[in-house]
Amino acid sequence: MPYEITLELHRDGTPYGLVGERCGWFLARLARGVDEARAGRGEAGLWPDPEDRFPDDEPDSELFAFRYRTRSGAVGGGELRCQLRTIPLWVPGQDSCGEWRVTRRAYLEAWGATGVGMRAVLTSSELSRFVQGLVSEAEGCLGGRDLGRNPVEGAGSAERRR
Repeated sequence: MPYEITLELHRDGTPYGLVGERCGWFLARLARGVDEARAGRGEAGLWPDPEDRFPDDEPDSELFAFRYRTRSGAVGGGELRCQLRTIPLWVPGQDSCGEWRVTRRAYLEAWGATGVGMRAVLTSSELSRFVQGLVSEAEGCLGGRDLGRNPVEGAGSAERRR
Protein backbone atom coordinates (compact mmCIF):
# COMPACT_ATOMS: atom_id res chain seq x y z
CA MET A 1 0.00 0.00 0.00
CA PRO A 2 1.31 3.47 -0.76
CA TYR A 3 2.09 5.64 2.20
CA GLU A 4 4.26 8.62 2.82
CA ILE A 5 7.05 8.76 5.37
CA THR A 6 10.00 11.02 6.06
CA LEU A 7 13.25 9.46 7.23
CA GLU A 8 15.31 11.36 9.76
CA LEU A 9 18.96 10.49 9.19
CA HIS A 10 21.21 10.52 12.25
CA ARG A 11 24.98 10.08 12.50
CA ASP A 12 26.34 9.10 15.91
CA GLY A 13 23.10 10.34 17.47
CA THR A 14 23.28 13.75 15.78
CA PRO A 15 20.62 14.79 13.21
CA TYR A 16 22.16 14.45 9.77
CA GLY A 17 19.41 15.08 7.24
CA LEU A 18 15.80 14.50 6.24
CA VAL A 19 14.68 12.51 3.19
CA GLY A 20 11.38 11.15 2.02
CA GLU A 21 8.80 11.94 -0.60
CA ARG A 22 6.48 8.93 -0.75
CA CYS A 23 9.32 6.56 0.05
CA GLY A 24 7.29 4.14 2.20
CA TRP A 25 5.83 2.38 -0.84
CA PHE A 26 9.21 2.21 -2.60
CA LEU A 27 10.94 0.77 0.47
CA ALA A 28 8.23 -1.86 1.03
CA ARG A 29 8.42 -2.86 -2.65
CA LEU A 30 12.24 -3.02 -2.52
CA ALA A 31 12.14 -5.18 0.62
CA ARG A 32 9.93 -7.71 -1.20
CA GLY A 33 12.06 -7.49 -4.35
CA VAL A 34 15.33 -8.19 -2.52
CA ASP A 35 13.82 -11.21 -0.77
CA GLU A 36 12.47 -12.57 -4.07
CA ALA A 37 15.83 -12.02 -5.79
CA ARG A 38 17.67 -13.79 -2.96
CA ALA A 39 15.31 -16.73 -3.44
CA GLY A 40 16.51 -16.93 -7.07
CA ARG A 41 13.45 -15.57 -8.86
CA GLY A 42 13.88 -14.02 -12.29
CA GLU A 43 17.23 -12.93 -13.69
CA ALA A 44 18.70 -12.77 -10.17
CA GLY A 45 18.83 -16.58 -10.16
CA LEU A 46 21.68 -16.42 -12.67
CA TRP A 47 23.98 -15.26 -9.85
CA PRO A 48 25.20 -18.39 -8.01
CA ASP A 49 25.80 -16.62 -4.67
CA PRO A 50 22.60 -15.33 -3.01
CA GLU A 51 24.61 -12.40 -1.60
CA ASP A 52 25.03 -11.13 -5.19
CA ARG A 53 21.30 -11.30 -6.01
CA PHE A 54 19.40 -8.03 -6.23
CA PRO A 55 16.04 -7.20 -7.82
CA ASP A 56 17.36 -5.09 -10.72
CA ASP A 57 18.64 -6.86 -13.83
CA GLU A 58 20.87 -3.98 -14.95
CA PRO A 59 24.52 -4.37 -13.94
CA ASP A 60 24.98 -0.94 -12.37
CA SER A 61 21.63 0.63 -11.62
CA GLU A 62 19.95 2.71 -8.95
CA LEU A 63 17.57 0.91 -6.58
CA PHE A 64 16.31 4.15 -4.99
CA ALA A 65 17.12 7.80 -4.39
CA PHE A 66 15.26 9.82 -1.77
CA ARG A 67 15.70 13.53 -1.30
CA TYR A 68 14.02 16.10 0.83
CA ARG A 69 11.87 18.63 -0.97
CA THR A 70 10.27 21.65 0.60
CA ARG A 71 6.64 22.47 -0.12
CA SER A 72 7.83 24.91 -2.79
CA GLY A 73 9.76 22.09 -4.51
CA ALA A 74 13.28 23.15 -3.54
CA VAL A 75 15.65 20.23 -2.90
CA GLY A 76 17.68 20.25 0.31
CA GLY A 77 18.04 18.69 3.71
CA GLY A 78 19.69 15.44 2.66
CA GLU A 79 19.74 12.49 0.30
CA LEU A 80 19.68 8.71 0.73
CA ARG A 81 20.35 6.56 -2.31
CA CYS A 82 21.28 3.01 -3.17
CA GLN A 83 23.08 1.92 -6.33
CA LEU A 84 24.09 -1.51 -7.53
CA ARG A 85 27.66 -2.00 -8.61
CA THR A 86 29.31 -4.98 -10.25
CA ILE A 87 32.77 -5.60 -8.84
CA PRO A 88 35.37 -7.85 -10.51
CA LEU A 89 37.75 -9.55 -8.04
CA TRP A 90 40.88 -11.47 -8.94
CA VAL A 91 40.99 -14.78 -7.06
CA PRO A 92 44.53 -16.21 -7.17
CA GLY A 93 44.81 -19.92 -7.67
CA GLN A 94 47.59 -22.43 -7.36
CA ASP A 95 50.50 -22.49 -9.82
CA SER A 96 50.11 -18.77 -10.72
CA CYS A 97 46.66 -19.43 -12.14
CA GLY A 98 43.65 -17.56 -11.04
CA GLU A 99 40.28 -16.34 -12.20
CA TRP A 100 38.07 -13.34 -12.10
CA ARG A 101 35.04 -13.53 -9.83
CA VAL A 102 32.27 -10.99 -10.36
CA THR A 103 30.22 -9.86 -7.38
CA ARG A 104 27.38 -7.37 -6.96
CA ARG A 105 26.99 -5.05 -4.02
CA ALA A 106 24.60 -2.30 -3.01
CA TYR A 107 26.27 1.02 -2.30
CA LEU A 108 24.12 2.89 0.20
CA GLU A 109 25.05 6.56 0.36
CA ALA A 110 23.69 9.24 2.66
CA TRP A 111 24.34 12.94 2.19
CA GLY A 112 23.55 15.37 4.98
CA ALA A 113 22.22 18.90 4.69
CA THR A 114 25.80 20.22 5.03
CA GLY A 115 27.05 18.14 2.08
CA VAL A 116 28.95 15.57 4.16
CA GLY A 117 28.45 12.02 2.88
CA MET A 118 28.66 8.48 4.22
CA ARG A 119 28.75 5.16 2.38
CA ALA A 120 28.08 1.54 3.25
CA VAL A 121 28.72 -1.40 0.91
CA LEU A 122 26.06 -4.09 1.48
CA THR A 123 25.40 -7.64 0.38
CA SER A 124 21.83 -8.50 -0.57
CA SER A 125 21.13 -9.99 2.89
CA GLU A 126 22.46 -6.84 4.58
CA LEU A 127 20.36 -4.63 2.31
CA SER A 128 17.32 -6.79 3.04
CA ARG A 129 17.78 -6.41 6.82
CA PHE A 130 18.33 -2.65 6.48
CA VAL A 131 15.26 -2.02 4.31
CA GLN A 132 13.05 -4.41 6.33
CA GLY A 133 14.12 -2.50 9.45
CA LEU A 134 13.11 0.83 7.90
CA VAL A 135 9.75 -0.53 6.79
CA SER A 136 9.06 -2.14 10.18
CA GLU A 137 9.97 1.04 12.03
CA ALA A 138 7.77 3.19 9.76
CA GLU A 139 4.80 0.84 10.07
CA GLY A 140 5.32 0.69 13.84
CA CYS A 141 5.17 4.49 13.99
CA LEU A 142 1.89 4.40 12.09
CA GLY A 143 0.40 2.40 14.97
CA GLY A 144 -1.00 -0.50 12.97
CA ARG A 145 -3.40 1.70 11.01
CA ASP A 146 -4.88 0.30 7.82
CA LEU A 147 -2.55 1.95 5.29
CA GLY A 148 -4.99 1.39 2.41
CA ARG A 149 -7.71 3.57 3.90
CA ASN A 150 -7.88 7.05 5.25
CA PRO A 151 -10.43 8.41 7.75
CA VAL A 152 -12.76 9.74 5.03
CA GLU A 153 -15.56 7.24 4.50
CA GLY A 154 -15.00 5.22 1.34
CA ALA A 155 -11.69 6.83 0.40
CA GLY A 156 -8.87 4.43 -0.39
CA SER A 157 -11.18 1.53 -1.13
CA ALA A 158 -13.34 0.23 -3.94
CA GLU A 159 -16.41 1.85 -2.37
CA ARG A 160 -18.08 4.60 -4.33
CA ARG A 161 -19.54 7.77 -2.88
CA ARG A 162 -23.17 8.44 -3.63
